[in-house]
Amino acid sequence: MAGRRRKKSGGRSYAWRYRGRIVACVFVEVIIICALVIMIGWNKGVKEWFEQFEQPVLKEVDISGINSPNAILMQARGGKILGEINGEAQIYPASMTKIMTVILGIENFDDLDEKITLTNEMFTGLYEQDATQAGFQPGEEVRVIDLLYGAMLPSGAECCIALADTISGSEADFAELMNKKARKLGMENTNFCDSTGLHNPDHYSTVKDIAVLMKYCIKNDTFREIVETSRHSTGVTNIHPDGITYYSTMFKNLSDPTVTGGKILGGKTGYTSEAGHCLVSFAEIEGREYIFVSAGASGADGNTIPHIQDAVTVYNRVGAAIEAKIGQLIFLRL
Repeated sequence: MAGRRRKKSGGRSYAWRYRGRIVACVFVEVIIICALVIMIGWNKGVKEWFEQFEQPVLKEVDISGINSPNAILMQARGGKILGEINGEAQIYPASMTKIMTVILGIENFDDLDEKITLTNEMFTGLYEQDATQAGFQPGEEVRVIDLLYGAMLPSGAECCIALADTISGSEADFAELMNKKARKLGMENTNFCDSTGLHNPDHYSTVKDIAVLMKYCIKNDTFREIVETSRHSTGVTNIHPDGITYYSTMFKNLSDPTVTGGKILGGKTGYTSEAGHCLVSFAEIEGREYIFVSAGASGADGNTIPHIQDAVTVYNRVGAAIEAKIGQLIFLRL
């Protein structure tokens, strides 16, 4: 009996050792997998995630004293508001509207090389309203990607209408799609009536809502590629055998995109007499991205572009504030 008990005890001891080895092997495998994930992901965001804790965090930035009566500065990551002037007051967004048109165009076409034929109806009213156009003509067959660039860079109204009509069948139905998207994003004080931003008393927003929209848009790689481009040449069309080359209205008026600690990456201007000069832009400064939106500026002339000037001023303040905090941290560590 005693011999049997010892044998049974030995079997139990072996089983526990066997289980212990399995647990140890699993533990080692988990460690190896975690190490591999960190190594592989290091260049895909992990490094940046760690580095953000080494950068000083801004709580607020003074944006007073600029040309625009409505403005807001937001961190692109997280959406923290660092400064605002009448951020939730109603504005007319003018051509800043087109960033919504472009993102919906990107999201609603499976093939951006698909061609759309521009009809005479798409140009109705554009000449009478003196709407900015990219240069396409009725009957022209244009790729979707070229219409997207045409809406964003030179602010082509015919490009917006072609996208809207193809996606929804009419401008009115496309406006419903725009408003549905706005509600989904939490743009609580926005109402769109068309794809272009041409003046309509019922077509309104706030600089805060436009910043929220831009925060969403720049997460899309195709949108970023378009909005960060200073010039674009279209493909060959049945009317323009050499294509069309157009330029960003923002970069055309921004001789130097560098600011303190970084640079302005992209943006969309807007103007109507009712809206004033508007701009939604984003910049990377000391490893972080910031969004700045302004509206209602007046007084543009050959030497001064007030909305562009406001963006440069505010981004420079962001860079200077970060440099000051870095200096304080260095002093404290000495």
